[in-house]
Amino acid sequence: MKIGLIRCLQTEDMCPGTICFKVMSINKLAFKDVLEDIEIVGVNTCGGCPGKKSVTRAAEMVKRGAEAIAFASCITRGNPIGFACPHAEQMIAAVEKKVGESVKIFDYTH
Repeated sequence: MKIGLIRCLQTEDMCPGTICFKVMSINKLAFKDVLEDIEIVGVNTCGGCPGKKSVTRAAEMVKRGAEAIAFASCITRGNPIGFACPHAEQMIAAVEKKVGESVKIFDYTH
């Protein structure tokens, strides 16, 4: 499965995405039901609050082959600082609407 990852702009200085990449590479946690190898086709940030750029960035990753979009746990669970994005639900809904039902959405990574 080809996946595009969207992460929080606010946490990129303190998190290099190591755990997100690790759980994808071994099909664990959010990806435990993915039976095929995972290929990361792109990594981008939400663009900063309120996350509007995530919509066009997700669509671009889909154009480049992503079959799924994963929202990193820094957005939906607040890892590593314990502060989830207050715009997460609206951002995910907007991405789902833009990319369509054929693209799987993962609302967290770990």
